[in-house]
Order: sequence, then C-alpha cells, then structure tokens
Amino acid sequence: MTQVRTVISLRGFAGMNVQKQREIARKGGANVPHAKRSFAQDRALAVDAGRKGGRAVAPQARSFSANRDLASQAGRKGGQATQSERRRRLMKGEGHGPV
Repeated sequence: MTQVRTVISLRGFAGMNVQKQREIARKGGANVPHAKRSFAQDRALAVDAGRKGGRAVAPQARSFSANRDLASQAGRKGGQATQSERRRRLMKGEGHGPV
C-alpha cells in the first residue's frame, strides 16, 4: 500500500515519510517505564483528571449525557461498522484480526 502526499507544507510527524511514522508509532509508550506512568501509579490522579476533563465540556455540549437516544444510536452504528468490517475481512480471507 503506497501513500502519496499531496500537501507539501506538512510539518513534524505528519511531514515524515510513512515508514518513519510507522517506526515511531510501533514503539508507542515503550520508552516510558510502567513505574513512571503517573496514572498507573495513582488511581486518584487519573480519576481527578477524568473528572476535570468532563467538567471542561459545557453541559449543553455533552450530547450523549443529554440525549440517551443519540448515545444509543451511536453505539449501534459503531457495532454495525465493526460487524461489517469483520465480514469484509472474512470474505477476503484475512481471518480474525483485531477489530
């Protein structure tokens, strides 16, 4: 699969060639030891951060919490997309890869 870039002004990660991006992405958070990941060590810190992030969104902008039907439709749509992707892979003989 070849990717062609049409925009020349890309900078940083987006400006790298695809192989270099994949090499970096493959590493993920591997360079940070488990003990140094603050949320892994302090559950209360993670809870507070999540709560703070939730408060940053205005109540009227929290569409799923305000509209249960909308949340239900979104979940259903995601499940259907997952199923159709799984069927497509099976038809191509790609097996049971991650969905």
